[in-house]
Amino acid sequence: MKLTFKHTQLACYLAYISQAITTTFLPLLFVRLGVEFGFSLTKLTVLITITFFTEIFIDAVCPLFINKIGYRAGMVFANICAVMGTAGLAVFPFVFKNPYIGFIICDILYAVGGGFDEVLVSPIVEACPTKNKARAMGLLHSFYCWGCAAIVLFSTLFFRFAGIDNWRMLAILWAMIPLVNTFLFMFVPIRTIEEEKGSGKFSDMLKNPLFWLMLIVMICAGASELSMSQWASAFAETGLKVSKTMGDLLGPCAFAILMGLSRVIYSRIDDKTDISKILMIGAFVCIFGYLLASLSGNAIASLIGCAICGIAVAPMWPGAFSIASKEIPNASTAMFAAFALAGDLGCTAGPSIVGFVSGANDNIAKGLLCSVVFPAVMIVCLIFMQVINKKKRV
Repeated sequence: MKLTFKHTQLACYLAYISQAITTTFLPLLFVRLGVEFGFSLTKLTVLITITFFTEIFIDAVCPLFINKIGYRAGMVFANICAVMGTAGLAVFPFVFKNPYIGFIICDILYAVGGGFDEVLVSPIVEACPTKNKARAMGLLHSFYCWGCAAIVLFSTLFFRFAGIDNWRMLAILWAMIPLVNTFLFMFVPIRTIEEEKGSGKFSDMLKNPLFWLMLIVMICAGASELSMSQWASAFAETGLKVSKTMGDLLGPCAFAILMGLSRVIYSRIDDKTDISKILMIGAFVCIFGYLLASLSGNAIASLIGCAICGIAVAPMWPGAFSIASKEIPNASTAMFAAFALAGDLGCTAGPSIVGFVSGANDNIAKGLLCSVVFPAVMIVCLIFMQVINKKKRV
């Protein structure tokens, strides 16, 4: 069977599902790890921080490697790291005298894979011969959401019927997805973004004010999304006092499903749509969702707030990539790497701030309340961007 660019897109979809595993599965075990290993909220927060700091480092150095090894080798390596890190959760914590070291090693392994995914998957899809780039990008990023939803749903069912004591077996099962994708990326056709749009100088992008505004938008997008998704499960279970099963289904699972649906709807837009306005509306709705979740004092209302955030943050990440690809001439792999780095900075800062504030106050709701600053800053940047674009058109 001859593999086409449709198979390339499928491989990229699976890569984002693998990415969802690395960011979603371990937080579902936070309460369990606290009981089994005695990990504090601060230690659990550090695990999140290590994951994303590793991804940030890879985002920064990845373009240097890719120029030497190419996209294909980079994606194969990314999937191998994801397999080792995810399956390693069942092994490494029990090899070392201090189990925490084992979790850190797994964190680093699948974060390396995640970093390569962040840099390479979007430009690979952008370079595929498709007519509507914004639609393709929105659909691509929806698979991260479906991955998150599937992981929460099937993990919850597994815990319900097989028992959470067997979480190590589930880690090995989830590792099968990047394992399959390793072989898929060995054979699918791959084009580079430079082949699609031409090679641009990164120094020229640094002189473009839109580049810097979009970097800040990416930071806010990552922080707005991950602050809720990383802490929704623990917030529901310990802060709202609902069962783990109901908390996971109504918190992070609903968040991911609604984010996925919202991204599918976003993927139906045409190239003439003003994406910045969509992002601005999402930022306002996100503020409302965080306020409802953290201040309502009612379990149902708080869970609704979590779900609303899923709808609100959906267009932020793919929308920022689409705006940058459209507004910044000769978008290169280095530009996508810079935006991935900025997004991961947000993914690190958001959950980490929530965790440290929550730990200091012994109240996750207070940590989530701090997150409203991220969509608020995004709104300010989008307003500046619109002002700059109006001046360019005059």
